[in-house]
Parts: sequence; structure tokens; C-alpha cells
Amino acid sequence: RSAIDRALTNGADCFIAGEMGIANTTSASALACAWLKAPPVEMCGPGTGLNTQGVNRKAEVIARALQLHADRLADPKTTLATFGGFEVAAMTGAYIAAAQAGLPVIVDGLICTVSALAARLLNPRVEDWFLYGHQSAEPAHARVLEALQAKPLLKLGMRLGEGSGAATAFPLLQLACALHG
Repeated sequence: RSAIDRALTNGADCFIAGEMGIANTTSASALACAWLKAPPVEMCGPGTGLNTQGVNRKAEVIARALQLHADRLADPKTTLATFGGFEVAAMTGAYIAAAQAGLPVIVDGLICTVSALAARLLNPRVEDWFLYGHQSAEPAHARVLEALQAKPLLKLGMRLGEGSGAATAFPLLQLACALHG
């Protein structure tokens, strides 16, 4: 909750989370597969640079993990604890805290959107506070956005994460508010 408290203390109008990491598209894709009942082969993409062989290996690893932990897929919190990385868990909590504080969230790419899905599974009322910045090129991202019935503002084909898509969308929201005002 401290990130949200800091944002509110500093007068933030919205909250943007981002992530940096290696293999976090694997974790996010595994969560998406579990929650959307989707086959890994349809959900896995290259992340920041895997070749076809690497993408196939990622799908195999996720399929084995889902099979190994099939008994942990019924409860969203348990599934998050099983397959989610620290960044997904932290963003999930921050998104819930932001919604509880009435602070809109601009959701970034795949990892952030999977975190938004986790937040909605844990607390369905949070989704009214989510705006979606962009759709990444990762295959799972389109499926998760569809499951959330989310319409991203931008589709730039980025795979960066790091809040870059949400930060890119922020000026559009500012302009829309100014025009409306």
C-alpha cells in the first residue's frame, strides 16, 4: 500500500505501475493460462527476444507447471502465489489499494494487465478504476484484455513493459480531460 500512499501524498491524479525483469512474461502467461483456461501454445510469445524454439520451450514449461500444480488453480490467491512473481503480486496489491483509495490506474502491458486480472479476481469492484494504456505484441495480452473487456487506448506493438505504454497513453487522457473541461 505504500506506493499508493506516496502517490496520494504527492497529489497524483492516477497511478501507473511498471515492471522490469527477465522471464516475467513466462510467469504472466502461466497465470493467464490458468485463469483463462487457455493452452500455453496459444498464449506464449517471444517476450523481449526469444526465437521460435525458445517460445516453444516456454509453452512446454508452462504446460508442465500447470499440470504439476493443477490442484492449486481453483483459488485466485493460491494460483497467484504459485505462478506469480513478486512484481505481479505487488502490482495486484497496489491496484486493489488504488481502487480502494479512488485513484485511477493506467494499466500497462502484459504483466501489468495480468496483475489487473488478478486484482479483479480478488476484488471485482476494482475494475471501474482501470484504464488500459496499450496492447502489447504478446499473444497472451490480447486474450487477457478480452477477458477483462478492456479497450486499450494504444496498440503500438511494444514489448517493453516498464510502464512505457501507460506513460505514453497518459497525455492522451490529459488531453481528453482538458477537451471535456
